[in-house]
Amino acid sequence: MSVAVVTGSAGLIGSQAVRHFACLGLVVVGVDNDMRSRFFGPEASTAWNVDRLSAELGKAYVHHDVDIRDRDGLASVFRHYGRDIDVVIHTAAQPSHDWAARDPYMDFDINAAGTLNVLQNVREHCIDAPLIHCSTNKVYGDRPNTLPMVEQDTRWEITPGHRYAAGITEDMSVDACLHSVFGASKVAADIMVQEYGRYFGLRTACFRGGTLTGPGHSATELHGFLAYVMRCAMERRTYKLIGYKGKQVRDAIHSRDVVAAFEAFFRSPRSGEVYNLGGGRHSNASNLEAIALAEKISGNEMLVEHVDTPRTGDHIWWISSNARFQEHYPQWQVTYDVPLIMNEIYEANADRWVPAR
Repeated sequence: MSVAVVTGSAGLIGSQAVRHFACLGLVVVGVDNDMRSRFFGPEASTAWNVDRLSAELGKAYVHHDVDIRDRDGLASVFRHYGRDIDVVIHTAAQPSHDWAARDPYMDFDINAAGTLNVLQNVREHCIDAPLIHCSTNKVYGDRPNTLPMVEQDTRWEITPGHRYAAGITEDMSVDACLHSVFGASKVAADIMVQEYGRYFGLRTACFRGGTLTGPGHSATELHGFLAYVMRCAMERRTYKLIGYKGKQVRDAIHSRDVVAAFEAFFRSPRSGEVYNLGGGRHSNASNLEAIALAEKISGNEMLVEHVDTPRTGDHIWWISSNARFQEHYPQWQVTYDVPLIMNEIYEANADRWVPAR
């Protein structure tokens, strides 16, 4: 039996990975205890996604309601499947800057210690299995905000001709900058994943994602940029436009493109690799541009509240360079852009995201 273990299996990237690797013929073992509902409230619960995965995939999906902080519980899962585990995809995390500042202990226990628990179980029970880690571009802290910017009508842009004009590469320093508590816990996890690759020889990769998105997002105010913009447009919620005149730029990558990159690494793994992964120049938008697109797709004028003070450490401009990953895996490419992503989010949630009566 070939097994894929997916932590955070009911989340956006986790659930996409479940479906993808099940379609490759692997039995997928999901580890998810719906912490998202604790972080962000009932509307952010991923329980609906567990039900849907189980219904769609039947015996190809086995769910374990286990917290990655629970070393004994996690070890029992890995011990049971052992050498049958062919790949581990680690997407479980606490994903919010704001939430991390309220509870730094839990944030670090989940993001850093939880990742260590996963790594050690791979080392002890399935050492040959590639370990794919969902890191984040927030490991670079606010370093991108030191880049020279030009203000345009609807966005900030990097100065033309700058060496990062095509996208930020992995050589950007993670030192001597402001990370946020969340960013610091993700740096710790990221470095540990690299170290288990370099020191112990595990086949590991850190994917430092930009805005990961798609219709499977349980969108909420503190996490899920494009999906939450669309949800606000569809449900007639007020969207808070926080800082930088709403012109901050994010590249956006669809969960299918993310998981296609995971498959490429799974089929030809390396050790201790680090990859920036995002929509790049093909798929990016500012907040203002995303709002305009959401209004066009939904047919609703959005309710917007402007907040002058930006979030601590928030990026003014982030566009990823995928060049390093594409050098190693030239068959992979980004296939979705922002309009295609937002149209799909709208269509997938037309029956769920309706105005409150």
